[in-house]
Amino acid sequence: MQDVNKIKLMNVLGSIVKKHRISRGKTIYKISAESSISKSAWREIEIGACKDINLSTLWKISEGLEMPITELIEELKNKIGDDFSLID
Repeated sequence: MQDVNKIKLMNVLGSIVKKHRISRGKTIYKISAESSISKSAWREIEIGACKDINLSTLWKISEGLEMPITELIEELKNKIGDDFSLID
């Protein structure tokens, strides 16, 4: 169950990141340069292909999206629901 939830978390985060990038009119090339995240890593984040994201990467993502990290996390929390857990 833990692996399934982690996959769900990464997929939902990816969809949020992609939505905000597109709404800001930024290409993956531009936002990856601005955030110091490689284009391939940014793409993996958006499609939910990354296995995990550390806090410093999440911070860079929020800065690249020009939004507070708390806003990004709050949107993620709202989309995955209150009953979501990574702990069995």
